Amino acid sequence: MNKIVAFIGAGNMAEALIRGLIAAKTGNIIATDVRTERLEQLHRAYGIETSTDNTQAAAKADIIVLAVKPQQMSVILKELKVRSSQLVISIAAGVKTSRIEHELGGEPRVVRTMPNTPALVGAGAAAVCKGRFATEDDLATAETILKAVGIVVRVEEKDLDAVTALSGSGPAYIFYMAEAMIAAGVEAGLPADVAKRLAVQTVFGAGALLAASGESPEQLRNRVTSPGGTTQAALKVMTERGFAKIVADAIQVAARRSRELSGG
Repeated sequence: MNKIVAFIGAGNMAEALIRGLIAAKTGNIIATDVRTERLEQLHRAYGIETSTDNTQAAAKADIIVLAVKPQQMSVILKELKVRSSQLVISIAAGVKTSRIEHELGGEPRVVRTMPNTPALVGAGAAAVCKGRFATEDDLATAETILKAVGIVVRVEEKDLDAVTALSGSGPAYIFYMAEAMIAAGVEAGLPADVAKRLAVQTVFGAGALLAASGESPEQLRNRVTSPGGTTQAALKVMTERGFAKIVADAIQVAARRSRELSGG
C-alpha cells in the first residue's frame, strides 16, 4: 500500500497505528493534532510529517483516519472536504458511518473500526465494517492498516456495539482481574512486587497459550484442573459465586451503553 495516510488526531491509538505502518513499511504518514508538543514528539520518534491544519493534511491524503474523540467529531468533519477518491476510516467509538457520511456530505467512502489498546504493543483486536458507499476494496485497505497492529475481523455495523463490549472494553476486564489477583497474592503473604510479576506473567502466558494452542478455553482450563486439587477448589468458588454470569452481565451492559452512546 503506497498511499498517503493522514491521521486526524494523534492520540495513543493513532500512534499505535502509525508505529505499525512504519514497521510494515506501508504508506506515507501525516499526523495532525492541536498539541504542538505531541506533534514534535511523533516527528522525533517516527520522522513523519506533522501539522496543526486538519484541512491541509486531509487534502494531501489518499486515506484519512479519523482518530479524534467522539465529542470532537462534528467539529472536525466540518473542516474536511473529502474527495470521492479518498477513503475515510474512523476509529471513534460510537460514531456511526451514517453520521459521518451525512456530516461530510456527498457520498464519502467510510469504513468504521473498533480497535483496542493492546494495539499499542502490536497485539490488538479490531473489527471493521463499511458504510453505505465504501467498497470491498476499501474494507481490505482498512484491514491492511489494522493488521499492522494485530488481528482484524469483518462485522456488520449493527454488531459493533457487541464488539465494543467484548474486545473494545475487554482489556479493562483483564486488567481488573490482574488487579484482584495481585491484591489477593499480597493478602496471602507475597511481597507486592512478586505478586505483580507473577500475576502479569500469568495473564500474559495464559493469553499466549490460548492463542497458540488451537484448543478451546474450556479444554485448556480442564487440562490445569486436577480433580480434588487447588485449581478445582478455586474454580468451585468462582462458579458458585456466578463468575460467568458476572462477565456476561458486564458485557451486555457495556453493549447497551455503546448503543446508547451511538444513538441506537
